[in-house]
Amino acid sequence: MIKLLEKLPPTECPKFLHRVVDGVCGRDPPRLGDYGNTWSLTEWMELLDGLSSFFRFTVGRKCSEEEVQVSLVDLSGGHLEAVLACLKARGEELRQALVERTNAVSSAQLQDFDWQIKLALSSDKISSLQMALLSLSLDVKQGGVLKPLSLELDRHELQTLITSLEAANKVVLQLK
Repeated sequence: MIKLLEKLPPTECPKFLHRVVDGVCGRDPPRLGDYGNTWSLTEWMELLDGLSSFFRFTVGRKCSEEEVQVSLVDLSGGHLEAVLACLKARGEELRQALVERTNAVSSAQLQDFDWQIKLALSSDKISSLQMALLSLSLDVKQGGVLKPLSLELDRHELQTLITSLEAANKVVLQLK
């Protein structure tokens, strides 16, 4: 999936990668409108998901530069250098964002939930995907304040959430 990055000229790659990191850190991610001539909608979604996961994984696991290079062996030189430079420049910021997100999730208490399943069909490009999405609404108590939280998850993200919740449940049961 990250191989799709090579459709972008190497000179534009650093700007794009920094925008992806912005998205992972909770700021404005890159927009398809800016890169619609480069990737199709399906490619765009695969690339953003792949890069975001890659950045979270490498920073979360504190991968060395050599490990990153091995995992991106199929990527051409200019694009590989752009990824390495982005990780080097923004690694600490990514790590901090991941720690903050983990702390926010671990200090929250679920109060109530509601769910719906819908099919994303809002435009002709998206309708061809026919991707089922789960709309999950959570009421989370954090710091004594009840906050609504809405998530839209695809099948893979839902499975990851279920696995995480099952693991958390096992830890809670062991603590009792």
